[in-house]
Amino acid sequence: MYKNILLIVLTCFFLTACSFKSHSLKQRVKIIQEELKKDKNLNKTIYKTHNFDIVSLNYETKNCSNLDIYIEGDGLSWIRTDKISSNPTPINPLAMKLFLKEKNKCSIYLARPCQYTFDKRCQNKYWTSHRFSNTIIKTYNEVLNKIKNKKIKKFTLIGYSGGATIASLLATKREDIKLLITVAGNLDTDFWTYTNSYTSLYGSLNPANYTKKLEYISQVHLIGKDDKTVSKEVFFSFYNKFENKKNINFIILDGFTHSKKWISNWNEILKNIKKN
Repeated sequence: MYKNILLIVLTCFFLTACSFKSHSLKQRVKIIQEELKKDKNLNKTIYKTHNFDIVSLNYETKNCSNLDIYIEGDGLSWIRTDKISSNPTPINPLAMKLFLKEKNKCSIYLARPCQYTFDKRCQNKYWTSHRFSNTIIKTYNEVLNKIKNKKIKKFTLIGYSGGATIASLLATKREDIKLLITVAGNLDTDFWTYTNSYTSLYGSLNPANYTKKLEYISQVHLIGKDDKTVSKEVFFSFYNKFENKKNINFIILDGFTHSKKWISNWNEILKNIKKN
């Protein structure tokens, strides 16, 4: 009996160790190099801004008049409930995977600040309490200004999870946004933290407080019916704050969770959105 218990304990220990090792920072950062090796048309760019270096993947975009901008989720913010991660590079970079799935030459993937980098300016507040701060939004605004040239006229912003929060806030700062698409988006951060008993994001902006500016922007919000991380109630808390809902479209997708089914269905979903 004791041997069996010891075996179970040791098995659990080694499984945990293996799991932790497989999610090491080195392994998480390595995914970009692996993708660059797979696709010779894919390029890595680092946009240097006043506050952060933002890692980007892109194809040749010089002949594009409209660009899809994919913005990554929050990544690995916490290792456990009482321990903040030392680096927010994601374990499962879903926005990157959606970008790669589309294979649209007129698209760019943007990581979040401090993801895939070892920037000395990084402080953990920028992937916890201040993850949606004005400093972060200014950073992305600066990146879009660097990307934009004489040929590029409009952007479609596509944000996943916390990247949807960034995309929504960024859209309020610009006049060149053709369409805002959110995927499993955290669009009312106050409601989200309150209903989940999470620590308040006291240093962040909340898209739900900017509905007056957002109501003029065409948008489609994609919600996983089975999403337990950012529930549909978070979206409806955001949605109900709009006086004019004419431009606010949403789709609830049966069987979709916060991370499952998006990639395999992405091209069809995107095709249907852009067709309408």
